[in-house]
Amino acid sequence: MNKAKRYQILAKLRAANPTPTTELRYQSTFELLIAVILSAQSTDVGVNKATEKLYAVANTPEAILALGEAGLKQYIKTIGLFNGKASNIIKTCRMLIEQHGSVVPDNRQDLEALPGVGRKTANVVLNTAFGEPTMAVDTHIFRLGNRINFAPGKTVLEVEKKLLKVIPDEFIRDAHHWLILHGRYVCIARKPRCGACVIYDECEYKQKQIDLED
Repeated sequence: MNKAKRYQILAKLRAANPTPTTELRYQSTFELLIAVILSAQSTDVGVNKATEKLYAVANTPEAILALGEAGLKQYIKTIGLFNGKASNIIKTCRMLIEQHGSVVPDNRQDLEALPGVGRKTANVVLNTAFGEPTMAVDTHIFRLGNRINFAPGKTVLEVEKKLLKVIPDEFIRDAHHWLILHGRYVCIARKPRCGACVIYDECEYKQKQIDLED
């Protein structure tokens, strides 16, 4: 895929959604961090249902730490891998209080040192909360990068680095959200909704087709 075609793809996605953002609901950087930790291998819809109740009673490191691991589990037990996530969140809350004055750090090194926070989670927080030009590659973006030949790569990190290299500066702030949403709702895994795709003409997916039902 050439530079001009990538530009057209991003321009069309921007035109369709000028101000994209995460579908996770949050009111603070801390709430965003916890939501992203919970979202691993879980849907944003499921996370939002759980955090709506959790944040009503505890939305600070101190308040969640006060719940304890058992108390926290009662709010997130509907989310996949909730046992491990509860343990990590309690440890993260303690570290935020003891090492960062209860403030979510704004750099990758300190973020990735928090239990339950890997590169993808750190990228989401850095991009969404702090406006950093990062690219959080989830299953949707990894699939999209390879399927339409936008940024092919064998690993998540390879796709991330390729995206950061080929996406122009004017798009980099929002590209993460555009690509995730496109992969989540249009270029879905089993049967891409090609008939509803705004970038159909630029797409290089060899098996693309118009689905008249769309």
